[in-house]
Amino acid sequence: MCELANLYVTLCCSGHFYEKHLKFIKLNEKFVPFTQRNLTYLLKDNYDVQFVKQVYESMVVTYQELKSGSIVTEGSVRIPYHTNDIYKRTAKMLGLMDDFRSGVPRTGYRGVVSFLYKGRRVYLAPNANWKGYDPSWS
Repeated sequence: MCELANLYVTLCCSGHFYEKHLKFIKLNEKFVPFTQRNLTYLLKDNYDVQFVKQVYESMVVTYQELKSGSIVTEGSVRIPYHTNDIYKRTAKMLGLMDDFRSGVPRTGYRGVVSFLYKGRRVYLAPNANWKGYDPSWS
């Protein structure tokens, strides 16, 4: 993995992207026996049920509430978006990548971008009745 990271920096980056994002990634130094663990919760049918539940049961907040620290409840929160423009504007304010590839927000899953903000899990998420990616969102 280290060789690949170094090769990526050499071939693909001017160094700016590496300095801003990649240099903070730390490789695991402890062995994990994945073949001996029950990972069935990661199967799509199992994962999606829990993921959707976790995202859409999170309290809805605004960007301003998140930024000001005025949220009094513990746990994850959700900032909804309904359009491409709202997503891009909110992502930019939060310092997230705001682009789409074939309608998929970068780092998103089921339209949801999950990140930490001052130690709190935040979901930038479409409506709960999300029907799939819109390729016109680019």
